[in-house]
Order: sequence, then structure tokens, then C-alpha cells
Amino acid sequence: MHPHHFTLGQVPIGEGGLFLIAGPCVLESEPHARMLADAIQRICADLHVPYIFKASYDKANRTSGHSFRGPGLAEGCRLLRSIAEQHKLPVLTDVHSPEQCAQASDALGPVPAMLQIPAFLCRQTDLLVAAAEACRSPLRAVNVKKGQFVAPQDMRHAVEKVREASACAPGDDACPRLTLTERGVSFGYNNLVVDMRALPQMRAFAPVIFDATHSVQTPSSTESGVSGGQPQFIPVLARAAVAAGVDGVFLEVHDNPAEAKSDGANALHLDLLKPLLETLLAVHTAVADGADSRQ
Repeated sequence: MHPHHFTLGQVPIGEGGLFLIAGPCVLESEPHARMLADAIQRICADLHVPYIFKASYDKANRTSGHSFRGPGLAEGCRLLRSIAEQHKLPVLTDVHSPEQCAQASDALGPVPAMLQIPAFLCRQTDLLVAAAEACRSPLRAVNVKKGQFVAPQDMRHAVEKVREASACAPGDDACPRLTLTERGVSFGYNNLVVDMRALPQMRAFAPVIFDATHSVQTPSSTESGVSGGQPQFIPVLARAAVAAGVDGVFLEVHDNPAEAKSDGANALHLDLLKPLLETLLAVHTAVADGADSRQ
């Protein structure tokens, strides 16, 4: 159990089990988001995997200025709140500027939700502080993605910024409710690699999530301004991360990645989710059993 474990809605984080954050990269349409939330939740329920639905209301860092960005904060948070209420799920979405933190938290209302700091913005002090201030409620948490340019040990500074700004109530040992996410490191141009040593290094500061889909992205690798990807390696990296020891797995999942409006090249096909989760659960159990046998 992680010393900074907490529960978001019905999802225990850092308590020894494996949880999933999954959904489309961006909110493409209301029917599509609802379909994916329902399909992924059914798979997770069958496998007893705690689940957080994720989707962005705005992809503010698309390579091309002509790329689809999403429905915007007001409409996106309305849809996320509706999905959370209907499915009794926590939800996660990105925030990109300090003023968006309070706006998104207020728009999400009384549902459990994570505000996510994108990797490119993980050193932005004002954004981290605003997210901490917007997530003082037990219904909120902050997920900070490690930048592709940041050493894992340096993520302690992001953690300290959030914790110092959280101003939690006395005695609230779980506050701030904070996680860190690994999503690969820039390795030359248009390529990412994952150093599995980063997972235990960052877990010294907070519960850690592994983003297996963005880690196989090939950023800005096409002349059209669209990132590519190597989705065949999603299961490989996810298995390695679970074996190395993580608290959760982050997957962008789509029913038709070839037609996805954002990051389809590195998304996991919905049909592959259940067998992947079954394998990850087996790895997680084997690692836990091995640790128990050595005690």
C-alpha cells in the first residue's frame, strides 16, 4: 500500500490493487463517448478492475492548428458529468490554464473527478497551484503527467508545488489526492522511449500510473502534422510496467482507431482491451504473490 493512497469515488488508488483510466483521447460526440464508457465499464466490471473514464474537452496541444480539438470546456464537462452520474464512475479530463481548473471543477459538479496536467505543462507553477486549489474536495484529485523532457526524480518538484498549495483540512491524510503518470521520454526527434526505472523513482513521491498508449506515440512524425504510433507495443510496455510496479494503467481506447479524431495511431482497439487487462491482472497477481513469498 502506498503511503499516499486515497479513494476517488469507488476507485482505490495506491491500495495494492490495479485500476484503469481509459477512454477516447478527445470527446468526439456524445453518443460515441457514452458508448465507450459503457463498453469499457462492462469489461472492467467483469474483471473487477476499478475504472475511471477519461476524455478531453479540449486538445490544446495538437500539432496542427487545423486538427480537431473537442467540444470545449462547458459542453465537455457537461457530458463528462452526465457520464459520471449515469455510470457511477469517476472521470478525468485535461486542464491547460490556471483559470480552467476552477471552471472545470465547478462544471463537473458533485461527481468524483481528476484534473490532469498535460505532460508539456508539468512544470507550470501557476497551473499546478490552481489545480491543487481546485481539488481540495475529497471528490477531486490531480494527475500530473511527467513531461517528455523531465527526469523522474525531478517530478518531486511538481508534487511539492501541488502539496504546498493544497491547503487541506487538518487531519486529511489523503490530501492532496495526487498521482503521477509516466508517458515516455523524448529520444531524438519523433520518438519516445520508456525507462522503467522511472516508475519506482516517481512512486517514492506519489502513486504512479503508466500511460501505455502515449508511450508508443511517434510525435509529429508525419508531414501532415499528425503524430504516428506503434500500438503493437502497447501490451509489451503495459506488461513491463505492471511487473515493475505501478498503481494504475492509462489507456486511450477507441472502437475504430483509424477514424479517431485525435491520437488514433497510438490508441488501443476496444476489442483488445479485455485480453490485455486479463494479462495485466495475471502479471500483477504473480508479482504480488512473489513478493509475499519472499516475506
